[in-house]
Amino acid sequence: MFKSLLIANRGEVAVRVVRACRDLGLRAVVVHDDADADALHVRLADRAYPLRSPLGYRAADELVEIALASGAEAVHPGYGFLAESPAFARRCVEAGIAFVGPGADCLERVGDKIGAAAIVAAAGLPTTRCSSRAFGPGDEEALAAEADALGYPLVIKTAAGGRGRGTLVVRRPERLAAAVERSRAAALAVFDDPRLFLEAAVLPSRYLEVTVLSDGRGGRVHFGERDASIQRNNLKLITEAPAPGLSPELRERIWAMALQAAEALGCEGLCNVELVLDGAGQPFFTEVKLRLPIEHPVAELISGVDQVCAQIRVAAGEPLPLAQADIRLHGVAVQCRVNAEDPARGFLPAPGRLAGLRSPGGPGVRLDSHAFAGWELPLRYDPLLAKLAVWGPDRASCLGRLRRALAELVVEGLPTNLPLIRQVVDDPRFVAGDYTTEFGRHPAPVGSRPDDLADLAAVAALAHLLAGRPRPASQPPAFTTGWHHGSRELPG
Repeated sequence: MFKSLLIANRGEVAVRVVRACRDLGLRAVVVHDDADADALHVRLADRAYPLRSPLGYRAADELVEIALASGAEAVHPGYGFLAESPAFARRCVEAGIAFVGPGADCLERVGDKIGAAAIVAAAGLPTTRCSSRAFGPGDEEALAAEADALGYPLVIKTAAGGRGRGTLVVRRPERLAAAVERSRAAALAVFDDPRLFLEAAVLPSRYLEVTVLSDGRGGRVHFGERDASIQRNNLKLITEAPAPGLSPELRERIWAMALQAAEALGCEGLCNVELVLDGAGQPFFTEVKLRLPIEHPVAELISGVDQVCAQIRVAAGEPLPLAQADIRLHGVAVQCRVNAEDPARGFLPAPGRLAGLRSPGGPGVRLDSHAFAGWELPLRYDPLLAKLAVWGPDRASCLGRLRRALAELVVEGLPTNLPLIRQVVDDPRFVAGDYTTEFGRHPAPVGSRPDDLADLAAVAALAHLLAGRPRPASQPPAFTTGWHHGSRELPG
């Protein structure tokens, strides 16, 4: 086992890995830019180093230099930034530092999404239909022809990177050009790679994930499936495990598909196999992410396995700490992604100072967060404040605890998406476990009765009538009282 580990990330995931280091008895070394100098991961670590490069957390060479200077024997990349960078993984190994994740060759193989899908299909697994190649700038005519061949609706995806960046659903041909322009701009800005590819959309569908842990020696286990169908802006808003409503036979088939896909691609360490389930209950492989899943808390809660500690042990060369028969999935867990977003402004990120934070507690409640009262949420990073994860012995008790935890969670000073999360949790479709990726396209008033809707209609009609009436002119209060903004003198 390592004695010291560098965490090449920030925010909630950096705090999570620091805590795993504490549990394993490792020295935790972290890095930070100017905006994170007082961040929680800096406060909790044994040693913190400032990043000088304008690339910040993407400065691969500087991160390796800091690892060497600090005596760290391994680097944990968290998720995002350099977590799935073959060049960074190779640079670490060349410097004699273990990379907590797959090797560079594996990252390159799986990072080629079209090639990875072909490998999985050759292994006999059903995959979603996708374009035979990626399309760069100037390939718009060929891309449009490929779109017609695949048929609509379809999904535009970035050839490099993941996390939903640049992913767009196109339902009609006349919207393709604008969507390609938007997706290409995002791909270039986030991944510095403007190439795109197309995938036939499976709609309506359910978006399922299975985390697989491989030790590189042939040992491979899974931690059950989870449903991540409820998304907003391609980010998973609510994730639950296990996926509701699946038959035992279908569940076993999904697990087997994930293990087979991971084996076919030669995945190492933790990987996240993603599938879509169509309306007929047929699962299709779509892609693999080779990093610690953002939604790992729900898998940890139903399996009882600390995935970060297991990931570090495997990177240290240890065999899998347990066999599949040792992993007993129990209960139901749900995770909500709490962001600092302004509902009044279309859920735009809302950076600023956090005036207060009251964390929920009680049995089965977990809050993974890097936020604290007085902390300043930087403008340049993801607006994630916390991941609220709740466990219960069954789905009804889990949802009851989740509602309690959401009521207890208080964020002061910043607008959040908590009202949206509470609305979704109370939505009859979610309560019934009957939802798909189309959930957000057909919002319904929560708990609305017919008489409630009638009252709302009457209020809306009255507001419309009043808006059409001419309004009499009025004088600003400053002119009638003698006061004006900034004045410190008495009137008269």
